[in-house]
Amino acid sequence: MKSVQDTYTLHNGIEIPVVGFGTWQAPDGPEAVAAVGEALRAGYRHIDTAAAYGNEASVGKAVRESGLPRKDIFITSKLWNSEHGYQKTLNAFEKTMDTLKMDVLDLYLIHWPNPVHFRHNWEEANAESWRAIEELYQSGKIRSIGVSNFMPHHLAALLKTARIIPMVNQIRLCPGDFQDEAVAASRKHGILLEAYSPLGTGQVFAVQELKDIAAKHHKTVAQVSLRWSLQQGFLPLPKSLSPERIRENADLFDFELTEEDMGKIAGLKGCCGISGDPDQIMF
Repeated sequence: MKSVQDTYTLHNGIEIPVVGFGTWQAPDGPEAVAAVGEALRAGYRHIDTAAAYGNEASVGKAVRESGLPRKDIFITSKLWNSEHGYQKTLNAFEKTMDTLKMDVLDLYLIHWPNPVHFRHNWEEANAESWRAIEELYQSGKIRSIGVSNFMPHHLAALLKTARIIPMVNQIRLCPGDFQDEAVAASRKHGILLEAYSPLGTGQVFAVQELKDIAAKHHKTVAQVSLRWSLQQGFLPLPKSLSPERIRENADLFDFELTEEDMGKIAGLKGCCGISGDPDQIMF
């Protein structure tokens, strides 16, 4: 790997840039447009958004204003919790595409496996959403498909009826929050792990061990955390509104963490909090 434009290859042969730019909590409007534009100028070619983020329009605007060919930018969005089910998923996808003002999406994910409104029939709701997503994929409207926040039992339930195995599982992964069982279950099926909140929603900056590793390599704590993610084979999705940090978070390819560094990070369990239970979310 030499840059954020290097790629992993998904199990359907589609290439996906190894670092994505996250837009969760990027306010719709000038701030989000500016941040995505800055990311594209800094070399990112992978932008992650979601219907629930409320900024799909800004992402689409920034992509159009960048002057880059659409085919050179990998765009992800996600199905929100209230829209599970076959027809609702088709409608939600159409709305997402209208908002982005795009004809084809590179990756579409089921955002959460067990929303509160579908708690009594989440397996059936996921199966029906996945059936719709498979049809959209087979029609060429989506280039790759996947899930988010799926634990092993959610994956197992989905695979009972799925004709196409998800290509991606986007979960919270950062130093101290390793989600070993979800990682193993995903990898068993050739599913790439994307790491959201790869900086532990900012908690990595208070971890002394990460500060020490960063000082040794003359790098920042953020760069160490993102490099750790890459060396784990994950695809990190750092988010920032600061032009300096956006550029800094892409500067990950002129150093490598040692086995000792990786071992120290492996011992930091819980240092940045632990992921919540997807079966207990109240949204």
